[in-house]
Amino acid sequence: MAALYRLLSFLVLAVFLTGSFCDASEEVGIYEIKRGSFSVKITNYGAIVISVILPDKNGKLGDVVLGFDSVDDYKNDTAYFGAIVGRVANRIGGASFKLNGVEYRLPANDHGNTLHGGFRGFSDVIWTVEDYKKDSHLTLSYNSYDGEQGFPGDLSVSVTYMFIGKNKLGIRMKAKALNKATPVNLASHSYWNLGGHDSGDILSHTIQLFGSKITPVDEKLIPTGALAPVKGTAYDFLQPRAIGSELNELPGGYDINYVLDSHGPKHLGKAALVVDSKSGRKMELWTNKPGVQFYTSNMLTDTKGKGGYVYKKHAALCLETQGFPDSVNHPNFPSQIVNPGETYDHVMVYRFTTHDASHTGQ
Repeated sequence: MAALYRLLSFLVLAVFLTGSFCDASEEVGIYEIKRGSFSVKITNYGAIVISVILPDKNGKLGDVVLGFDSVDDYKNDTAYFGAIVGRVANRIGGASFKLNGVEYRLPANDHGNTLHGGFRGFSDVIWTVEDYKKDSHLTLSYNSYDGEQGFPGDLSVSVTYMFIGKNKLGIRMKAKALNKATPVNLASHSYWNLGGHDSGDILSHTIQLFGSKITPVDEKLIPTGALAPVKGTAYDFLQPRAIGSELNELPGGYDINYVLDSHGPKHLGKAALVVDSKSGRKMELWTNKPGVQFYTSNMLTDTKGKGGYVYKKHAALCLETQGFPDSVNHPNFPSQIVNPGETYDHVMVYRFTTHDASHTGQ
C-alpha cells in the first residue's frame, strides 16, 4: 500500500496547491462526490458522511451507512453517525490528563470520562469548505482554539474525502499544533451495514480483523493498559467469521480497540475485511494508525433514521481507525501528543467490491 499512500499525499497536496478554493463560509450544506454509480454525500456540519451509495451483486444501488434525512437531525444525535470525532476520539479516563507538568480537566460526558472530544467535539461544529470537485474530492477545515473543551493549544484541522480509482474511498485527516503540545486522535465514525441501512442487523456479516491483540477495558470501557491476545476468545476474528457467531459470550456486543498487526505512519496496513453474503458487497479497510475500534452499535435503541426506518441494536458496525483509547494516561501506548510545528496525519482507505466483478467498477 506504499504506492497508494504516496498517491494520497499527492492528491491532498494538489487539492491545496491547485484547487479552486470556495469562499470560507459558516453556512451548512450537503456536498456529493460521485463517480459512476458510487456516490458519497457529506455535510460540513461535523464533517459527517450522510450517505454512501453502492451497487450490490445485482447492480441494485443501496445506501450502506446509517444516518438521518435532515442535517438538523444530526445536531441532536448522540450516536455520532458518520462524523469526524475529536479533538480526541474514544475515551479519556477520569476526564483528565497531565502533559508537560500541567493537569488538564475535560468535560465528563460519559460516566465520569470524556468521550469523542467532550460535550461539543468536532462532530458538533461547522467546518469550512476549502475545496470541492464533485467527481473527485471534498476538503473541509476547522480551527480549534486553545482551551476548547479543555484541550491545550490552537489546532488547525482538515479532512479530505476523495475517490481513488473507481471503487476506493480515501479519508485523510490532518491536524497541526500551532502553539502548544496537545493530544490529537481523530476518527471517522460511520455506521456500516453492507446490506443497506434499512436491512436489519449486521450479525450475519462476516468480518476479519487484522489485529492479534486488543486493549482490554474496565466496566467503564477505559483501557487497563494491558495488551491481551485474542486467539481462542470471542474477540478472535483473525479468520473471517460471522459477527454474531459468539456474541453470547459478551455482555452487550463488541466495543473494543484492536491492536493492528501491520501499520505505520508512512504506509498503510490492512485493518479489516467485511462481507455481506446476501448483497454480495465487500468492504476492505486500510490505515496508517495502530488501532481500530470495532463497535456493533450496542447502544442504538429505536433511533428513527433515513426514510423513517428505525435503527435498533446491532443495526450496523463501526470500524474507527485510531490511536489507542486513553493513550494520554498510558505511557506504554503509542503517543497521541502533537507538538507545535508537527502534523498529525491519519489515512483511511476503503475498497468496495462485490462477488460479481461486472458490478465492482474494476
